[in-house]
Amino acid sequence: MADVTAFISAEEVAARLPDVTLLDVRWRLGGPSGRGAYVEGHLPGAVFLDVDEDLCGPPGAGGRHPLPDLAELQEKLRAAGVSADRPVVVYDGGDLLAAARTWWTLRWAGHPDVRVLDGGFPAWTGEVTTETPETKAGGFTVEPGHLPTIEADEAIDFARTGVLLDVRAAERFRGEVEPIDAVAGHIPGAVNAPGALPEVPAGTAVGAYCGSGITAARAVLQLHAQGREDAALYIGSWSHWITDPDRPIATGDEPGKDSGAR
Repeated sequence: MADVTAFISAEEVAARLPDVTLLDVRWRLGGPSGRGAYVEGHLPGAVFLDVDEDLCGPPGAGGRHPLPDLAELQEKLRAAGVSADRPVVVYDGGDLLAAARTWWTLRWAGHPDVRVLDGGFPAWTGEVTTETPETKAGGFTVEPGHLPTIEADEAIDFARTGVLLDVRAAERFRGEVEPIDAVAGHIPGAVNAPGALPEVPAGTAVGAYCGSGITAARAVLQLHAQGREDAALYIGSWSHWITDPDRPIATGDEPGKDSGAR
């Protein structure tokens, strides 16, 4: 599947309307839902999708933001007007978290042309409407596996032979604090990259994880924009890693130090 540019400017979106499918995915971790912001004003023709309710499965053994049931995902995307032969543009509130995860999900599911509005809704200077569009159902078929992923049983080997980026805050990586998940620390061998992403030599595998697979999807989006279309995502991320007490946990600054503590 041919890749396309990951980002699109507000000016280019305006020039291409109405010939794109617009998805408004404004969202904040822990809520409230971005639907209220959508109701107050959105890009003309945009359809709202909720990251938690529409694009992720329920929290549990798969982590806090696992992939949803694929049949349900397909139904939600079709209801939003998504078709494989029509470009999709997604936008959020500007932090790229929800937009990146939506971009990743659609690309992973086989859509060939998905862009993220650079700068999100704040970058839009065109018309804003409160009207909910009449959406023609799309015919998109979810075909998983079009972007690389990292499974839990592959993560340590991936970190050993490539570069596994942990994009959480440094104090969470070191295991000093853990405000969200039940266990602190990181995957042995992972490299902490809470800010700018390090350059990874061509030919070296690169992947990312975070707490629940949202911030890591943004890292993968940024890597794609840098030409690393092979960048992999550990979807369940740390919230999934800690569900198995036999998986090792490292603490401290060094990527390979295993504390052995649970």
